[in-house]
Amino acid sequence: MSRYRAVVVGLGGLGSAALHRLAVELGPGVLGIEQFDLGHVRGASQDHSRIIRLAQHQDDYAALAAPAYKAWDEVESESGQTLVTRTGGLVIEDRAARRGAATGSRNIEGYTAMFDRYGVAYELLDADELVARWPQFRAGGSEQALYQSESGIVDAARANAVHVALARAHGAEVRARTPVRELRPDGDGVAVVTDEGTVLADRAVVATDAWTNQVLAGAGLRLPLTVLREQVTYYATPHLAEFSPSRFPVFMWHGSHNFYGFPVYGEVATKIGQHMGGDETTADDRSFEPDPVRQERYAAFVDRHLPRFGGPELYSKTCLYTVPPDQNFVLDRVPGHPQIVVAIGAGHAYKFAALIGGLLTDLALDRAPAHPVDGFALDRPALTDPSFGRTFHT
Repeated sequence: MSRYRAVVVGLGGLGSAALHRLAVELGPGVLGIEQFDLGHVRGASQDHSRIIRLAQHQDDYAALAAPAYKAWDEVESESGQTLVTRTGGLVIEDRAARRGAATGSRNIEGYTAMFDRYGVAYELLDADELVARWPQFRAGGSEQALYQSESGIVDAARANAVHVALARAHGAEVRARTPVRELRPDGDGVAVVTDEGTVLADRAVVATDAWTNQVLAGAGLRLPLTVLREQVTYYATPHLAEFSPSRFPVFMWHGSHNFYGFPVYGEVATKIGQHMGGDETTADDRSFEPDPVRQERYAAFVDRHLPRFGGPELYSKTCLYTVPPDQNFVLDRVPGHPQIVVAIGAGHAYKFAALIGGLLTDLALDRAPAHPVDGFALDRPALTDPSFGRTFHT
């Protein structure tokens, strides 16, 4: 049986980043395993674009936001590839539509509190100021907007490929189309069972998202995870100049639904999605067919608030969110088996992926993480208390 210093199972956003960072530290002797083709579309990390932003409304994430930008800068510097495109970004809250809704800190005040705590510059705009600055929007008058200039796009599919390429450059081995049937502790190390045989390693990082419970059954771990089928739509807008990255920012719109959108990038089209609220499913039973209710909901929002953003639908596509009951990440060693590290992105981790790769490497190599991850522990009540209710912000 082959023996490795570290194995990473799952080579999506978090796994490919961890593979890169482990290979930088350990060189040859690091193995990455992916059950499908590299760059597949069955998980959470496909597609051209994810929003990256300093705008966070919870301290655990605000503390990681600036370090995430630095981590992406390091990957770009090493690879010579552009992965982050700054467009500026808006958080728009329709206060009339949200009146009476329980939003926790997911509101303008929650974001500005974190900006103030971490010394991040921002601008507040009322509805008239929003439309004057970006006439692409149509506002009803009850909106308030928050603008931050460092927000932008991180190219997910490209970044995954870059992380894998850099890992190989440092000596890592990569096996695609290799499902892991079992991962179990083996003394102080791990045994990883595949159809081609069993691999032994000193330590393992499991970044398999919707497949986490199947992979970790042999380690005696089962987490209360909800898998949701989410989707985005691309519109072939004829107004390309108005929605170029230099003239139109990424945005989040908090109203009766939470939408997010992108300028023209990756496709000759704009892109819109809705955060959370998709149908519950499983990794293996999910449908790839878009939900027509969401397609109609997106079109109605665009018609009302961004009429020139729309156009013929180029396509809609689905992805999976794998979400703990508190909607927070999991970044931790398995209790009783510290040689096994688990990562779950909860549907909103990609902006942090380059940084999380380093944090997972710290955990795997038995170091204190370079940035705090206490809020993402496996022993928190959301994961250990059966009576803990789901607290999703949709």
